[in-house]
Amino acid sequence: MFEPVKAGFGRYMACFYADLIATTRPLEEFVTRGAGKAIMWAPGRMVDAAEEMLSLYARDNIEPGPTKPFSMPIMFVAMAKDYVPSGRDFTRQIGDRVDIALPGDEKGRNFKLRTIAADIRAQVVIAAMDEPTARSLAAQFALHLDSAAGRRFKAPFSFAGEELNWPVQIESPDVQAIAVPSGAKNLTMLAIDIVLRATVPLIDAPKLGDANDGQGVPGTTDPAGYPVVNLIAGTQYEQPDYAPDSEIGNWSVASASNGAP
Repeated sequence: MFEPVKAGFGRYMACFYADLIATTRPLEEFVTRGAGKAIMWAPGRMVDAAEEMLSLYARDNIEPGPTKPFSMPIMFVAMAKDYVPSGRDFTRQIGDRVDIALPGDEKGRNFKLRTIAADIRAQVVIAAMDEPTARSLAAQFALHLDSAAGRRFKAPFSFAGEELNWPVQIESPDVQAIAVPSGAKNLTMLAIDIVLRATVPLIDAPKLGDANDGQGVPGTTDPAGYPVVNLIAGTQYEQPDYAPDSEIGNWSVASASNGAP
């Protein structure tokens, strides 16, 4: 359910990497290493196991060929395993199913939509062999968060063969890079915590045996939609054609009855 948010955040970090400026000698190698080798995913939040993650990275032979010292600096990214609903002061979930039609669906099928609003805690850890490099990465990441494009990203969900990009917003660009205690004297590690405010769509279609529109196969990636009413037939009521000179008659007094009606 939340994997598309993770995928979108990975793309977000790659965009940050593409804008990096090398302000120290170690960063000159870092910006040419490639995002796939410079920024790596880690399981869960890492503030309590940052050194362990670095040790695992150091033992991993990333480059083919003879073993050589691992490259520094390095950035680790992780998302918390817990679930926290977004506050109602920010947004609301759609708890009751609503009818929708996907914008790119040529069949025009009718599906049902609900949404989940979640605050997903994420963490970025920077590890460098010198303090200026670690601070530069932290400062440039905070700058990226503060940019208009850096305040949000898209999570690529898919349904019925259509990719649906749903927005994820960074809760606040006001972040701090907190030093992580390390036993190594020449190692600087900084941790940055952020909150991703995501809206996750839950789209459903008729199950096997349910009434459907016959435009797909229930239970597959090309599902049928819910039945819809396309036309309501009825009988038109026609107003009688009155003569144009018709009018209400005047009430008159009969003289033979002494004025009685």
